[in-house]
Amino acid sequence: MITRETVLVQLLRLIDHIPQPPLACRRGRPVVYSDGLFLKALAIMIVKRLHRVGELLAVLEEPTQEMRSLRELLHERGRFPSRRTFERRLRALPQTLPERIGLLGRHLVELLEPWARSGRAVALDSTVLQARGGVWHKKDREAGVVPHTSIDTEAGWTKSGWHGWVYGWKLHLATTVAGVWIPLAAHLSPANVSDNRVALSLIEELPEEARFVLGDTHYNAPEVRAACAESERFLVASGRGPYPRTDSGVEVRRIFHRLRHVAIENFNEHFKAVFDAHGPVPTKGRLDTARFALGAVFVYQLALLHRYEQGLKTNRGLKAFLKAA
Repeated sequence: MITRETVLVQLLRLIDHIPQPPLACRRGRPVVYSDGLFLKALAIMIVKRLHRVGELLAVLEEPTQEMRSLRELLHERGRFPSRRTFERRLRALPQTLPERIGLLGRHLVELLEPWARSGRAVALDSTVLQARGGVWHKKDREAGVVPHTSIDTEAGWTKSGWHGWVYGWKLHLATTVAGVWIPLAAHLSPANVSDNRVALSLIEELPEEARFVLGDTHYNAPEVRAACAESERFLVASGRGPYPRTDSGVEVRRIFHRLRHVAIENFNEHFKAVFDAHGPVPTKGRLDTARFALGAVFVYQLALLHRYEQGLKTNRGLKAFLKAA
C-alpha cells in the first residue's frame, strides 16, 4: 500500500500499538497527557538529533507538512502540552524506559522468532559512551573541585580494552544471539559502575524463551549466576586464570564465546554508528544522557518493528533508514 506519510510519522503511530506497562497508582494531580505522547516526542528528538526541548518545539513550529503531521500526533483531547510539561515529562521518561524496552524486546521476539533456527542465547555487554565536555580528574574529584563548568560531574571513569581510560557512561545491553540482533534490555550507568551489578536488572527483562546467558569475565559473579539459576537459565561467562584452559568443557565454551563476540560486539558498533555515538554524547547529566541512550535503543526497536511489518530486512540498512526518516 502506498502512503504519503513519512517514515517518522509511521514510527510514531506504532507507539500506540506496542505493549504498555501496567498503569501505576499516582498521587497528586490527575495526569492530563499519556506517557505515549512523550514517547512520541522522544522518538522525534532521537531521529531528528534534537537534544533539548526548546530545539524540539522550534522544529515542530516549522510550517511543513511533516511538522504539521507530527504536531497532530502530539495532541490529546485537542490539547498540546506546554513547554514546561514537555520538560518535566521527558525528564521523567528514563525511569520507565528500561521496562518499556524490555516489553518491546519480548514482543519483537514473539514476532521475529530469532531463535527458530538457533539456540536461545542472549549476550550481555556494556559499551562506553564518552561524556560531553571536559573530564573530572581523580585528584579534583577527591578535593571536591570542579575546574571547568563543561565537566559532567555525574559521569565516571572506566578503563576500556579498546580506548584506554574513558570518562563517561556505560550503556548496558542484552541482545539476541541470532541472525537478527534484537536489543532485549538496556540500562545506563556512570562508567565506573561494574557490569555484574547492572546484569541483574537486564536478566529480569529477558524473554522466558532465553536459556543461555553469555558474558565476559565481568559477569562471572555469584549474584549473576544465582539470578540465572533462579530463572532456569545457564550462565556461560569467561573465567579468570591462566590460559590455555584444559578442562572438558573448554571447546563448548569457546563456541559460546565466539557467538557472543559476533553478536554483541558487532551490535554495539552498529548501534553507535546508527546514532552517531562514537564520539562524546550530545547531552549532559545522568537523566538527559539516559534519555538519549535509552531513547535510541527504543527507537531502534521501533525501527525493527516497522521493517518487520513492511516485510523488509530487519537489521540491514537501518542507518540509512533512520537518517531518511
